[in-house]
Amino acid sequence: MSNLTKNSIMIIDDEKSNIIALTDILNTEYRVYAVRASLEAIEAAERNMPDVILLDIIMPEMDGYEVISELKSEKATADIPVIFITGLDDMSAEEKGLALGAADYITKPFHSSIVKLRVKNQVKILDQFRTIERLSLHDQLTGLPNRRNFETRMNHEWGRAHREKTPLSLLMIDIDNFKHYNDSFGHQQGDSALVTAAKTFRLALKRPGDFAVRWGGEEFIILLPNTNPDGAMEVAELLRRNVENTVIPGRIETKVTVSVGVRTWTYGQDVTIDELITNADTALYEAKRLGRNRVYFFPTSNIKR
Repeated sequence: MSNLTKNSIMIIDDEKSNIIALTDILNTEYRVYAVRASLEAIEAAERNMPDVILLDIIMPEMDGYEVISELKSEKATADIPVIFITGLDDMSAEEKGLALGAADYITKPFHSSIVKLRVKNQVKILDQFRTIERLSLHDQLTGLPNRRNFETRMNHEWGRAHREKTPLSLLMIDIDNFKHYNDSFGHQQGDSALVTAAKTFRLALKRPGDFAVRWGGEEFIILLPNTNPDGAMEVAELLRRNVENTVIPGRIETKVTVSVGVRTWTYGQDVTIDELITNADTALYEAKRLGRNRVYFFPTSNIKR
């Protein structure tokens, strides 16, 4: 396993001998780095974001209990598993650490197999949590981010657009006559159409900040940060054309088309996120009303200022 793919372990301990011993035990399986000053530990954890922290209880300046309290109070580091390192044989000390959020304990003197197993258990739990979190934020059929994921990203981009006074565009996309397509070719082919459309969107969006989402059913939404109306219309037309020209895998050769509603927020417009989404949806339905397989821009005359 390359060093880049290894999980990372941070040791917070003022005793050099402890750091050397733990590093020697763990460095073949993990990226290991250490902080000897407890006052620097919080900043170091936020900067490096280790997968697991090994934290000594007895340290000068700040003891382990104070350090873990700080770690758990910071949003960035709150979920990092912390394993206490201790030579104390005291149930009340262990109880206090667990109450503060410690995941486990490693006692001194160190036993190599025990250290490895306790760290491995925390890494395994963390990896399982990350898998669940990733699955909860993505649509299982298409692999695109889902609605929950979009809400987080949208709030972030909305705040940035207001701070930087840059335009923000939304495309609401619907596969035309999808129910009829499903009824004609079957649900398996319908799923293939959804997967193909999602892949088409991903391939067409070139900028890292562009964000394609499965909104629900046969509906998708595209978030385009720092994109003015002309740019949004250009992307929308590209997506429409690409879907129209793409063959959907299956027993027989089929194609679908999409309708696209476009809405751009520019600095000074007095709207909410929900209103922006509603406007894009209104534009989508106008595109469908006008005959489908087309792009329609929500007119600026309808926008409050």
